[in-house]
Amino acid sequence: MDKIHAAITGVGGYIPEYVLDNDELARMVDTNDEWIMARIGIKERHILNEEGLGPSYMARKAVKQLLRKTQTDPLSVDALILVTTTPDYGVPNTASIVIGQTGMQNAHGFDLNAACCGFLFAMEQAAAMIESGRYQKVVVCASEKMSSIIDYNDRSTCPLFGDGSAAVLVEPTTEDLGWKDSILRTDGKGLPYLVVKGGGSACTPSYYTIDNKLQYLHQEGRTVFKYAVTYMSDLSAQIVARNQLKGDALKWVIPHQANIRIIEAVANRLELPAEKVLINIQKYGNTSSATLPLVLWDFENKLKKGDNILLTAFGAGFTYGAAYLTWAYDPK
Repeated sequence: MDKIHAAITGVGGYIPEYVLDNDELARMVDTNDEWIMARIGIKERHILNEEGLGPSYMARKAVKQLLRKTQTDPLSVDALILVTTTPDYGVPNTASIVIGQTGMQNAHGFDLNAACCGFLFAMEQAAAMIESGRYQKVVVCASEKMSSIIDYNDRSTCPLFGDGSAAVLVEPTTEDLGWKDSILRTDGKGLPYLVVKGGGSACTPSYYTIDNKLQYLHQEGRTVFKYAVTYMSDLSAQIVARNQLKGDALKWVIPHQANIRIIEAVANRLELPAEKVLINIQKYGNTSSATLPLVLWDFENKLKKGDNILLTAFGAGFTYGAAYLTWAYDPK
């Protein structure tokens, strides 16, 4: 029997219309375009600013586009893995809302939270489901409303993050394509350095949490930078070595779009030419788990069947990983 591989067969995406550029941000907090571009590499970020909308709204848009582009009947989808750090509600899960809004009622769905590394974790789950032979169509959708946990008076975090969503369809193939290898890790070191302290069951919402702004993301940038560069570089190097992806064997590298200096440091550690590294951070900022699929969405027309792609990410927890896939279709 031919071996079943799990392949991405389509990509959809959605970015909110409202653009928060550096000039407008400079009117809100003590910063400026030159400082942000030199240190972070972000020109603008998109914000979901309509009242009462959360990640499910953006996910619905991305998934509907994906199903339309791939001519997929919503009722034929077997499962939805909804990746988010910023769910609409504590209960129910965001996946159930998206399933209800997109007509995928034959699917089961669940949320996955692994911070900025969530897409890699979800793809590993989707690949296992497809390779088991029990699933034919799995949608992986990452959707983040990072603006909901950002303090726009904090100049250390507010220039970094934006909102957005992207989704992929994962299907079986017997060709030598698709999800090939991954190294995924969670080490538990990251709690003090990258955390939203208030709002969960350990620190429930109160006047105290609001007065002390504990509902917002706290990040110790230098520590996070150091770990991100080290872990993303090390695991990427391991993937490259054990899959013999040196030189022309590796077509593209897609790093988590957190900070241009992190991206450049990882590329330098791997001795990668700039033209192999796909970057869109300048347009969207850090959309957490959505950065990797948004790069796939943005650059879909450049990706060709048979291209070997390395993905790597790092997030709160700490969670981190690297993975290698072979692209399964030509530009449409």
